[in-house]
Amino acid sequence: MRRLLVYLKDYKKESVLGPLFKLLEASFELFVPLVIAQIVDVGIINGDYGYVWKMGGVLLLLAIVGLTCSVTAQYFAAKAATGFATSLRHSLFSHIQSLSYTEMDRLGTAAMITRMTSDINQVQSGVNLVLRLFLRSPFIVFGAMIMAFTIDVKAALIFVVTIPLLSIVVFGIMLISIPLYRKVQAGLDRVLGRTRENLTGVRVIRAFNREDEETEGFTEENQWLTRMQMFVGRFSACMNPVTYIIVNVATVVLIWTGAVRVDNGILTQGQVIALVNYMSQILVELVKLANLIITVTKAFACAGRISGVLEMSSSLSEEAGESVEETKSNAYIQFRHVDFSYKGAGADALTDIDFTVEKGQTVGIIGGTGSGKTTLVHLLPRFYDVKAGEVLIGGKDVRNYPLEGLRAKIGIVMQKAVLFHGTVRENLRWGIVEEEGMTGDVCGNGEADRTDEDALMWEALEIAQAKEFIEKKEGGLDFEIEQGGKNLSGGQRQRMTIARAVVRKPEILILDDSASALDFATDAALRKAIRNASEDMTVFIVSQRAASIMYADKILVLDDGKIAGQGTHQELLASCEVYQEIYYSQFEKEEGKEGT
Repeated sequence: MRRLLVYLKDYKKESVLGPLFKLLEASFELFVPLVIAQIVDVGIINGDYGYVWKMGGVLLLLAIVGLTCSVTAQYFAAKAATGFATSLRHSLFSHIQSLSYTEMDRLGTAAMITRMTSDINQVQSGVNLVLRLFLRSPFIVFGAMIMAFTIDVKAALIFVVTIPLLSIVVFGIMLISIPLYRKVQAGLDRVLGRTRENLTGVRVIRAFNREDEETEGFTEENQWLTRMQMFVGRFSACMNPVTYIIVNVATVVLIWTGAVRVDNGILTQGQVIALVNYMSQILVELVKLANLIITVTKAFACAGRISGVLEMSSSLSEEAGESVEETKSNAYIQFRHVDFSYKGAGADALTDIDFTVEKGQTVGIIGGTGSGKTTLVHLLPRFYDVKAGEVLIGGKDVRNYPLEGLRAKIGIVMQKAVLFHGTVRENLRWGIVEEEGMTGDVCGNGEADRTDEDALMWEALEIAQAKEFIEKKEGGLDFEIEQGGKNLSGGQRQRMTIARAVVRKPEILILDDSASALDFATDAALRKAIRNASEDMTVFIVSQRAASIMYADKILVLDDGKIAGQGTHQELLASCEVYQEIYYSQFEKEEGKEGT
């Protein structure tokens, strides 16, 4: 939690004024029992109703001033808490964006969403309550005890015994509750993960008639969370009745003691009423403090989870900067005896990967499921760092590039076609903002720049074989794409993501099984258009189809994370058993289909 306090630095004034006005309100509240005592002892006993009205006016004035201070304190506390949460949310989101795939894999999507939403909201509530009550409640508790001593020392000793007993109960329950609330938040992560998985995979679930099983699994997770929350809630709920019992017993003892001392002429009736009022104030404030501690306990648990993410550093470093220049060489891309393993994995995903690629070549990568094809191409933009060996681009280790500069060279189309809510133009601009230095809705300044941008986009759409269907959409480049591209077919989404990568005219283009939803004719036209688009562009095509990579300048055949063969289609067909198995299995099926 201490680390998160830095996000209050822009709200120092509010963080001071909020508690200060609350203390002012508490100070006026402590005078109320004394005024009531004067009304009873002077006004009522002597029948002086003018004095009663005068002191009643004093009570009204104290109430108005106290209310003003309370509202002012609430305003400053709310402003500081919401500003704190906004800054923290921005910082957390930015930090998550800086993490590598390794850290994101370890955290999980559900956990990150929980940190960004539920956890930050809980911490915000904690900050708000702390600024308003953390000083006020103890101030009134101890202030009431001190005021009791000014009335009668013997009666005030009851306060001295009562307050430590209440503190033991309150803080004891807090210490036990903190780890339990951490478990509750972890359970919330699991429920959110299950919910997200079911909502994103709802079509698959319905296709396989697994609704009942998934509902049962969700119910189990939810019931565990419910039981845990109820257990913690019951335990925390013990705080109020226990504190009420202690305070009420103390009140009975106080009234008994006060009655005896009034009978002996040591105390007046008004002073006894004042002592009882102070005890009531202590009860109210301790109930508030108990609720505050429950909220703060949750906030501390959530703050620890948020701090855990903020303290997590990316496994990708950029220490070397831009000092190393690219070297002129025929070997534009080199993998030198590369080994790689995912964090926590028992075995290497890639072993002794060694090959070179010349600038402008097209490289096909093929292999069975789980052979390491996607892992290999993810090492080029440095989504992960190698365990051993080197990955070189232009004779320079990718670890010596600034990440932004490295990824500016590369256009990548992922296996899963991801589009964002917005127009076709806005989705394509993802690929050219950094390249062209564009900001806002228009490239540069003026209509001419907008026209140049449109021409660039249409060119990319034509290469990706997407121009035809975009022209038919209402609005063309201004056609609105729904979240996730749900108003496009699978093949259309893939072609849009290819256009997004091509539009930046990258030096290296990676197509990671990105034509799986395309028919053979469209796939062939796409590969031909990419090959004709730029002779200098180096292309990596990852595919399960032999037909998609058979015309590549070099083909890499992966088997269980190792290179089983590399060369041209004809060379591999003559010498590589793994490639032969893949090729003949696919083309035999096609010939069989053609003969039927």
